[in-house]
Amino acid sequence: MAGLAGSSSEPGLAALEEELTCSICLCLFSCPVTVPCGHNFCTSCLELSWAGLANNFSCPQCRFIFPSRPQLQKNTVLCRVVEQLQGCAGVGVEEEKKEKEEEEEAVGCGAETGPVYCDSCLRAPASQTCLTCIASFCPEHLRPHQDSPAFRDHQLCPPLRHLHRRKCPQHNKLFEFFCSQHGSCICSLCLLEHKLCHTSPLQLAKANVESALKKKLVELHNQSERAARAMNTVKTNQSQTAESASRKKDLIRSEFLEIKALVEERENQSLKVIADEEKRVCNKFDYIYGILGSKKNEIQSLRDQIEKALTEDDDILFLKRAAVLQQTSTKDAFVPVIEMDQNLIHSAYQSAINLKDTVKQSVTQSKEKRAEAKLTSGRTKPPPAPFSNKITVGKKPPGPQHTHKEKILHQTQTTSQVEADTKEKKKPVKVAPAMGTLNAAAAVSAKELIDSFLKKSREELLQYAANITLDYNTAHNKVILSEKYTKMSVSDTSLNYNHHPQRFTDCSQVLGFQCFKRGIHYWEVELLQNNFCGIGICYGSMRRQGPESRLGRNSSSWCIEWFNSKISSWHNDVEKCLPNVKATKIGVLLHCEGGFVIFMAVGEKHNLIYKFKTQFTEALYPAFWLFSSGTVLSLCQVKQ
Repeated sequence: MAGLAGSSSEPGLAALEEELTCSICLCLFSCPVTVPCGHNFCTSCLELSWAGLANNFSCPQCRFIFPSRPQLQKNTVLCRVVEQLQGCAGVGVEEEKKEKEEEEEAVGCGAETGPVYCDSCLRAPASQTCLTCIASFCPEHLRPHQDSPAFRDHQLCPPLRHLHRRKCPQHNKLFEFFCSQHGSCICSLCLLEHKLCHTSPLQLAKANVESALKKKLVELHNQSERAARAMNTVKTNQSQTAESASRKKDLIRSEFLEIKALVEERENQSLKVIADEEKRVCNKFDYIYGILGSKKNEIQSLRDQIEKALTEDDDILFLKRAAVLQQTSTKDAFVPVIEMDQNLIHSAYQSAINLKDTVKQSVTQSKEKRAEAKLTSGRTKPPPAPFSNKITVGKKPPGPQHTHKEKILHQTQTTSQVEADTKEKKKPVKVAPAMGTLNAAAAVSAKELIDSFLKKSREELLQYAANITLDYNTAHNKVILSEKYTKMSVSDTSLNYNHHPQRFTDCSQVLGFQCFKRGIHYWEVELLQNNFCGIGICYGSMRRQGPESRLGRNSSSWCIEWFNSKISSWHNDVEKCLPNVKATKIGVLLHCEGGFVIFMAVGEKHNLIYKFKTQFTEALYPAFWLFSSGTVLSLCQVKQ
């Protein structure tokens, strides 16, 4: 079949080959026969399919049941077509056909159709076969086996053809046993050669194989059912996925339609400004044009009068008219300078450019974030943490003067569920000496790592510099953000910021816009006025409402605070007083993998204020707290 498929390169020949393929063996027909329902099969395949059946003969293809065994006739036309196709296929098909014939002859299934004739008279159809005599007999010649006691022990069975295939070619005796090791039938004399093999009588071997095949059939049936259930599950999941994707696409379309509507509204406003200015200037031009037209008509009228006077023959009348015409004076046409308000036009144009840049920046940052997410997902995932809330960092917000709909043009920061505080102290756990040694070694290694960073100069720390900006969506209603979101102060009155789920409601605090999940990061904060403030870091899941939303008063934040000359460290609502350090600029070094954050006074030599050592389980944000209206903090934009 493979050789024929390889040689039949023409499409018509390939289609013909498919039509001339037996549906049982999936090969070209070999001695094809036709059953009454019209389907064709190889003779050997059909005989093997009906072997051992006494009734309920059915077509292997359409399963039509015949009342009795049909008389099969060789399909000569189909046989000639197959032979011609095989002739076109080449030598490879001939060799394959010979191999197939040899296999059929080996298993004894290459029988011809028609009745089995009596081996005595060679004319009458045989009624039974004697396996002892190894011959088939018609009713007439079978009579001695039925009447004579000498043939009483002979084994009779329905007529069988090719009895020589049931005999051992070496010992000329009937096959009586089956060797499972060699997979062949043997006679009683062959048992000596197969004494080390596992042999059994033919009937017992047949029963064992039938039992094994039935078990395999049941297993295949169960596998088929499981595959069908799996297919149904996959189909259901596919439909659910398609439905979910369709809903999401509709939501996205509606959001983008709103964005387009906002952009179109801005476009219409800008175009209306230009159109109004154009209309104003054009009206002036129309007015000047009308005056110039009247002036032109006046000059033309005077010309006509002069030309008419020049044609006057009467001298007295001519002089009178000339005297009047000479007293009539005309002035040159004056065209005032009329221009559009270029400042107004430039303002509208610049507004469009700013909107374009804002949208472009938002789209670009969104692409970068998706690329970073793909890169992060491709890396080895860290071990599961006790707090696995995901934090998504959005884009920079527009500002308090924008409406809610205009914020659709910007990506805002989303939040996870509120993390439950874990204030209960852990009980000491006894560990094996080996584990204690490992923990001690890890502690020494962490201490050495922290000491190595404390010894670094400011220039060396600047290689980890991160330029921090403030997130407007988290700022308390009294926190003023200025200088491109790098400076913060406190107002005496509420600024009425738009509601946002990330905004602090009880404490005058604000978070940094950037978040850090891995790596080493360094930033600096300058204390401009009044030392009533706090500087620290926190998880994005830290609460935004209530007294526990203040920095250091929960398990999700770490900070140091200034109350005039008093400096304290806070974490999990535990205060630790620190030595007073006179500094106006504070450096913060965060090591995500090392699990520590260091607060230091920035000067000619860095002085350690305090360090926190823990295992961070979420993304971290810079956090700031301001107590009174006189407090001002500024983020230093350091250069690497």
